[in-house]
Amino acid sequence: MSPKSALKAKSEPVPPETPSRPLALLQWYDRHRRRLPWRAPPGEASDPYRVWLSEIMLQQTTVKAVGPYFEKFVSRWPDVTALGRASQEDVLRMWAGLGYYSRARNLHACAVAVTREHGGTFPDTEVRLRALPGVGPYTAAAIAAIAFDRRTMPVDGNIERVVSRLFAVEEELPQAKPLIQELAATLLADSRAGDSAQALMDLGASICTPKKPACSLCPLNEGCTARALGTQDTFPRKAAKKSGALRRGAAFVVTRGDELLVRTRPEKGLLGGMTEVPGSDWLAGQDDAKAKRQAPELKGLSRWQRKVGVVTHVFTHFPLELVVYTARVEARTRAPASMRWVPIATLADEALPNVMRKVIAHGLDPSSPSC
Repeated sequence: MSPKSALKAKSEPVPPETPSRPLALLQWYDRHRRRLPWRAPPGEASDPYRVWLSEIMLQQTTVKAVGPYFEKFVSRWPDVTALGRASQEDVLRMWAGLGYYSRARNLHACAVAVTREHGGTFPDTEVRLRALPGVGPYTAAAIAAIAFDRRTMPVDGNIERVVSRLFAVEEELPQAKPLIQELAATLLADSRAGDSAQALMDLGASICTPKKPACSLCPLNEGCTARALGTQDTFPRKAAKKSGALRRGAAFVVTRGDELLVRTRPEKGLLGGMTEVPGSDWLAGQDDAKAKRQAPELKGLSRWQRKVGVVTHVFTHFPLELVVYTARVEARTRAPASMRWVPIATLADEALPNVMRKVIAHGLDPSSPSC
């Protein structure tokens, strides 16, 4: 090197060392972390009960939808022991409207197990957490990392998106899940595992969004392969969804003065343990006449009014259309076996799934014509 070159080299400032990806994530998180009702403030330990409750509620549901339900639950049942002592019926009532009701049944079963088998204290390892009802691999990892700072990376939809873009994972979901899990683990810091996971979750929710990600604001943008290729919006790769066949059926809205006829669905199966009005089977290619023959039998009732239009609802695996029939019966009419009369004014206290709320609203709407 010439003296002139050496002098120039000595005079040039040394660029600062670029922080590692895990460190860059944590630095970003410390500045931009979301305030969520279940998240502990900086520097405070997380409450395993609140972490677990939020993770169960957030499955296939948005943060915005979960917020009010979470607040209602912790207000009524402030810890897992209180929830474990509640009845499943009360839990389902509080859950009504949040959807995917097997989660509510598993939530209650898990609270009972933690209360009875673990003295009201959550296990602190993934293996032991996975033995609890309704706690799968992701939920166990999330609780272990966030509540107990175990060095593990839970991978939710937000993290899948961030990682698939960062590394340009070409394999389609769900087959790509093991690879994404492996790559996500490389973003764990040596400490603060829970914050590492929540940082990635927040990054996916606020910056690396499904459409039009704000790449210029991302702390990982310089090393993002998809950004370099200009293909961010195409990740993660997903196989085309197969929608189930349309199912059809009939629902029967029967009133007795200011009361409505309802029943409880079987514990197992779709909407298990929830409240509904009587109805037919939900079948692909359901025949209207056959569905109507499954109407409840009540003394003195001989004629049904069919409401114009249908009630539509989309479940995870199939869309549904329900024809709604209405009828009024006399004041002393008894409910058929396994059914009961409930005051219409107290329907908000019933564990009604959204599809039944739609059916009842349609059936009781005086402005909706019958044919």
